[in-house]
Amino acid sequence: MTAGAAAKKMGVTVRTLQHYDREGLLSPSAKSEGGRRLYTDKDMIRLHQILSLKHLGFSLDDIRDRLIPLDTPADVAQVLSEQAAIVREKIAGLTEALSKIEALKAEVLDMRSVDFKKYADIIVNLEMKNSFYWLIKHFDGETLDHIRSRFDRESGMLFLQRFLRLQEEAIRLLEDGVPAEGRRGQQFAEAYWALIMDFTGGDAAMLPKLIEMGQSGDFDREWTQKQARANAFIEPALGAYFTSEGINPFQEATT
Repeated sequence: MTAGAAAKKMGVTVRTLQHYDREGLLSPSAKSEGGRRLYTDKDMIRLHQILSLKHLGFSLDDIRDRLIPLDTPADVAQVLSEQAAIVREKIAGLTEALSKIEALKAEVLDMRSVDFKKYADIIVNLEMKNSFYWLIKHFDGETLDHIRSRFDRESGMLFLQRFLRLQEEAIRLLEDGVPAEGRRGQQFAEAYWALIMDFTGGDAAMLPKLIEMGQSGDFDREWTQKQARANAFIEPALGAYFTSEGINPFQEATT
């Protein structure tokens, strides 16, 4: 068959056949008496193979370099298994990407204003699989600039884990009836105040902003309820700690 006849029979273009020839995938294996290159039935079988594998997502490089010699059902099954694994990996990646897109879209609509710096922070936290990415929208620009300058990915995640551990500890102490002004309560208060100082870098001017944000009522119900339970222990524990240590938390830091 000529290139035109072969292309028509297989539902491809002559240009496609020429491209496969240039790529070393399929070259006409016969010649007419006049020296014209012709495609044989064996060539058509190979073209079937190329088109089938291409439809399944194999690259032309894969087909040329290692997939053409498929002589037994076991050979075919093996390469299909390998391609299935690649497809599953792509599906998993696309599923995760879709989840991130949907999460970011929800945050964008909830923010009600365009802020690409916050969008970027949210995307970074989604990439880190930080389930508390949604907290970002509640910080103002100045506070976020402070966070960016003070924490990188690793230290930011470590700080968040530390905060969550202390939050859970406060709830446990409350439920166990531990006195906020007692020894355990004051040990907790010391650790929690150290956490706050680490976050603010000793800048007491940030405290009113953090308190205002925490009391804004814009958080989801589950977070608000959990934080309220933790604060029921944190607030009296810190109050007793400040009194015993002579600390004025709203006084500008001198260091």
